[in-house]
This record gives sequence, C-alpha cells and structure tokens, in this order.
Amino acid sequence: VQLQASGGGLVQAGGSLRLSCVAPGLTFSNFNAGWFRQAPGKEREFVAAISWGDNSTYYEDSVKGRFTISTDNAKAIMYLQMNSLNPDDTAVYYCAADNRYINIRRRSSYRYWGQGTQVTVSS
Repeated sequence: VQLQASGGGLVQAGGSLRLSCVAPGLTFSNFNAGWFRQAPGKEREFVAAISWGDNSTYYEDSVKGRFTISTDNAKAIMYLQMNSLNPDDTAVYYCAADNRYINIRRRSSYRYWGQGTQVTVSS
C-alpha cells in the first residue's frame, strides 16, 4: 500500500487549504484512515480519522469545527479540508491507513504512511 500526500503550502492565518492523500488501487471504505501532523520539536500527533464501514469521523479537539476529513472511494483519495488556519497548525501533515481493527487515534496503530506535506500558517 502506497500513500502520497499533497496540497500543503504557505497560507495566512484565517486561510484554508485542502490536503489530498492518493492511494492508487486502495478502496478507503476497506481501511481506517487518518491524518497526523508533526511540528518541529514535537511528536507526531493525531488530527483526524475516518473509520471503515460506517465512515465515522474523529477529530482532535483543537481542529473540531475547522477541519473536515472525507474520502472519495471512486478516486481512491482522502481529503483534509482545513479552514480558519492559525499558526499553531503549522506542521508536516501525514496521511495513514490500515485495514485492521485499530485504535484509530493512535499513531502506532497504522502500518501504511504517506511521505508528508508541509503546511505553514503565517500570522
């Protein structure tokens, strides 16, 4: 399973970005999938996830109401729509997936990872 994240960039505070995670040949409905981020000097942390089957979504508290995770199974793409960005959102964002029963918020649960895309929010 290969994942490829893209869509990062430099944006001003209050702006928006949409990240994409492409997974050729993968059907996201058969996988738990999520986004994590890692700021300089910090550990990689959970941002959002979507569960297989019922497509339930989960968010880290600081992004609730601002970020939306979704998937397009026909295109094998997972998205992270990020609105009202602030400098604390600056990090490298990674997508991840796994087709087992896992703790969807735990970084170590996921076997498959994308390479990361940089998001920088200026104040």
